[in-house]
Amino acid sequence: MLTIKNLSAGYGKVQVLHGISIDVPRGKVVTLIGSNGAGKTTTMRAVSGMIAPTGGEITLNGERIDGKEPFDIARRGLAHSPEGRRVFATMTVADNLLLGAFPRMTGARPRGDVAQDLERAMELFPRLKERRQQLAGTLSGGEQQMLAMARAVMLNPDVVLLDEPSMGLAPILVEEVFRIIARLKSEGVTMLLVEQFAAAALAVADYGYVLENGRINVHGPAEKLRNDPAVKAAYLGGGH
Repeated sequence: MLTIKNLSAGYGKVQVLHGISIDVPRGKVVTLIGSNGAGKTTTMRAVSGMIAPTGGEITLNGERIDGKEPFDIARRGLAHSPEGRRVFATMTVADNLLLGAFPRMTGARPRGDVAQDLERAMELFPRLKERRQQLAGTLSGGEQQMLAMARAVMLNPDVVLLDEPSMGLAPILVEEVFRIIARLKSEGVTMLLVEQFAAAALAVADYGYVLENGRINVHGPAEKLRNDPAVKAAYLGGGH
């Protein structure tokens, strides 16, 4: 489904990723964990076209997408819920969601029933249903995060990138976010998840990769990583 092979990327002269490889099979949730500054968000940005890789290959459904523009990558079926939410503050919740389906409405993606999917998104994220005509900029941080996730799902994508969906949220909202991720997983949605709460990420994921200083340090089935003493000591302690 999504394959990252020997990916290198960075910002200007600063190289952040040093030849990492990740495989995200169809219908699975794969998580990328690591400390701040390890290169997790850089990985997501390179995959979605927000920054251009300096080496390696990224393929989606067997077709190379590295170096393509973000809008082109979205048309091919990859949705990105970015770190920091980035909702359209002066637009309503409903209009933000419809923007997520824009490639479907222009014919760049299979259209399907956009109106039905909008109602499904509202049902999946009931807080948004209550606020569908409210301006996105007036939502709480947790509600904006849910909106960013729902907007990504509205593409009816092949793969969803979730970058730090729990960042800055109260514990009760973190639980809500992971409940939604688990439900999406049960519906067969393929996801690559970057998450600060490693234990929660490994609990919902099928497979995990540990990123350290721009390199994959260890990877394996999520349950195996949860029980790995080194992973536990580095990432699963201190309330995680």
